[in-house]
Amino acid sequence: MVTGAGSGIGRALAIGLARRGALTAISDVNEDGLRSTAARVSAVGKGPHVEVLDVSDRDAVRDYATAVAEHHGVVHQLYNNAGVAGGAAPLSESDYETYERIVNINLWGVINGTKEFLPHLISSGDGHVVNISSLNGLLAQASMSAYCTTKFAVRGFTESLRAEMLAEGHPVRVTVVHPGGIATNIATSALADAERAGREITDQQRQRAEAYNAKLLKMSPVRAAETILSGVAANRSRVLVGKDAKGVDLLVRLLPRAHARLVLWWEKRTFG
Repeated sequence: MVTGAGSGIGRALAIGLARRGALTAISDVNEDGLRSTAARVSAVGKGPHVEVLDVSDRDAVRDYATAVAEHHGVVHQLYNNAGVAGGAAPLSESDYETYERIVNINLWGVINGTKEFLPHLISSGDGHVVNISSLNGLLAQASMSAYCTTKFAVRGFTESLRAEMLAEGHPVRVTVVHPGGIATNIATSALADAERAGREITDQQRQRAEAYNAKLLKMSPVRAAETILSGVAANRSRVLVGKDAKGVDLLVRLLPRAHARLVLWWEKRTFG
């Protein structure tokens, strides 16, 4: 089961799983994108179970887990991939609604999906939870506090779940994924979401999004998905996707106090 499968990494994960012979269930809030993914999955494997889903809606996720289990008879792997960026603004300029929306999708979406699918994964006898965090689950950046909060939380939630599965002896493996700059529409979508919500977008925010698209979001979703699926197959507890994610992980480990100033210097050079 893959959430956020209407585009980007989620779409590539669904197609990659189908190529490996998996039966899939895909969901997204974007119905058009979801239908496009379903067609691509069907072209390389068996047609997926498809459902429009808001992962922040707990009741909807509960019903969805039941529907997927009934449709396929068993659930072996769960990919909690759905997420949003939310734009870039300092805490002093951010409203509570922005934080609530990002937390509800990025964090509660992962918690909802994990909790509702976990009984099915346990009963399968060979389950695997894969939660998508971010490079920003390793490293915090200014003007991204809502996003960083959720991605650090996803990391902690996933690592705690892994400890529980080991302690309780359940047949469920657990992996947290930290993608670096992947060529998705996450930066552009963040601005579009903010505009739809009636928030004013500054020139600086637009320039930042353009810089992300041009300079940082480089790896293809297909390559990212292959890295993730290979890590899952190898039963890795943590998967770093891209040289940037690996570099950030090393930087934070080697310079736990000084890395914040280095990141600030890099941001000024990159974004102005």
